[in-house]
Amino acid sequence: MGHSISGVGVLDKAVVILAACVDGASLAELVERTKLPRATAHRLAQALETHRMLVRDNHGRWRPGPRLGELANAAPDVLLNAAEPMLGALRDATGESAQLFLRRADERICVAAAERASGLRDTVPIGAVLPMTAGSGAQVLLAWEPPEAVMPLLPRAKFTGRTLAEVRRRGWAQSIAEREAGVASVSAPIRDRTGRVIAAISVSGPIERMGRRPGDRHAMAVVRAGQRLSGL
Repeated sequence: MGHSISGVGVLDKAVVILAACVDGASLAELVERTKLPRATAHRLAQALETHRMLVRDNHGRWRPGPRLGELANAAPDVLLNAAEPMLGALRDATGESAQLFLRRADERICVAAAERASGLRDTVPIGAVLPMTAGSGAQVLLAWEPPEAVMPLLPRAKFTGRTLAEVRRRGWAQSIAEREAGVASVSAPIRDRTGRVIAAISVSGPIERMGRRPGDRHAMAVVRAGQRLSGL
């Protein structure tokens, strides 16, 4: 299979199993692809499932699990370093609080923020964990995901698949009192070098200041900030 051999047998076998599950694999397919004994393949796949590096789909086949993506996407220092001044500039340009969100499974985490100095503040503190089912940041983090990653969340979401299609079409999202009463927000994607959406950049504030169509006022600035943080 062209895999590197580290000499740590159990680790080499685990890596072979992960590679064999990229497109999904039943136990029989695992045994066939890895040439490992059935009991070994089963034991290691179950262990990887416990660590969320593999998950079972509806057909009982193992697929890559969320932990792999979480490890790969652990807030990249380069992005965070670049985001600090950009969030400050976005706050100054819009007069509203600015945030950077990363997805972690069915949640999103605020990993950087620039607060308004005065007046009514919609504070989302750094480290705050928000749902993936409400708010413009969640819409942006979901809009470009494959359908199978989005469908399980939609029944609980405050937005619809049509909303996400609209976000994809125009390249930004807005929400009015969707996550929290009285709060509006506008968000845009940040992409890696391959074009994959890895984060959302947002501004949020009281509806009485942001208006019922906050995107009309702020989308341009938020989209521009997202583009400048993309491809780092």
